[in-house]
Amino acid sequence: MKVFRNLSLKGAAKRTFLLDVYYAVPKPHATVLFVHGFKGFKDWGIWDLIARQFAEAGYLFIKFNLSHNGTTPQQPLEFPDLEAFGQNNYSKEITDIDAVLTWLSSQPQALQYLEQLPSQINYIGHSRGGGLGIVKAAMDKRIDALITWAAVSRLDYAWLEEGFIERWKEKGVYHALNGRTGQKMPLYYQMYEDFAKAGDEYITQKAAKNIDQPVLIVHGTDDPAVSEQAAYELKDWLGEQAQLKLIAGANHVFGGSHPYNGTSLPGHAQVLVDTTLQFLESLRH
Repeated sequence: MKVFRNLSLKGAAKRTFLLDVYYAVPKPHATVLFVHGFKGFKDWGIWDLIARQFAEAGYLFIKFNLSHNGTTPQQPLEFPDLEAFGQNNYSKEITDIDAVLTWLSSQPQALQYLEQLPSQINYIGHSRGGGLGIVKAAMDKRIDALITWAAVSRLDYAWLEEGFIERWKEKGVYHALNGRTGQKMPLYYQMYEDFAKAGDEYITQKAAKNIDQPVLIVHGTDDPAVSEQAAYELKDWLGEQAQLKLIAGANHVFGGSHPYNGTSLPGHAQVLVDTTLQFLESLRH
């Protein structure tokens, strides 16, 4: 298996972010682009084990840090740059995804061992990365299929409390507690301004109407962070081209943790991978 870690790319605001590439065969079936969620990063917990399984199954698997997720190239496992985190917004995240897609088409050295670069691109997004995938797939037909794992159904999900946006505007910032690290992570009001400026484009319910790619929605029934109701909403909005798979008893990270020292995936995560691979294989026939 070929594994290239911590390749450097320039993303939003010309900020450097890191990217990993996995593949095990010279002619992969398709590319899988994995996008992490809120307070997530590419090296979290079980993502490496999952990447290896996709590579062994014949896929070119790419995972990366969104440029303003709070990590740095020097400290990719921590959140030392909270100012960057606070300045993040959805337009910047979409710019980062575009940077990866452009990199893919530029014949980078990491892919020199491939006899053939697969033309099909499948987007997998976890949590907020899944909600972002709804928006991105609607606007970008380079994405051939969309898979969401424990996805939010709305990108403004955290701002729905009455009066929240007004208080946010007045203070200029609100803080999200990172339960793992104990950090109070800032989000500046510019994030809402960016969201509002996009109009309907960032409203997932409306974006879903513009998706004609096949979609797989996977969600755990015991998810304490994003209720399974979000999965039902996405399925309702996306209609017949979307398949819904609920994993009984699975939590938001499908049994994973950070750090994760096991050599095999937790049971729910293995079901997640198997379900996703079955879906991707069905697209080949």
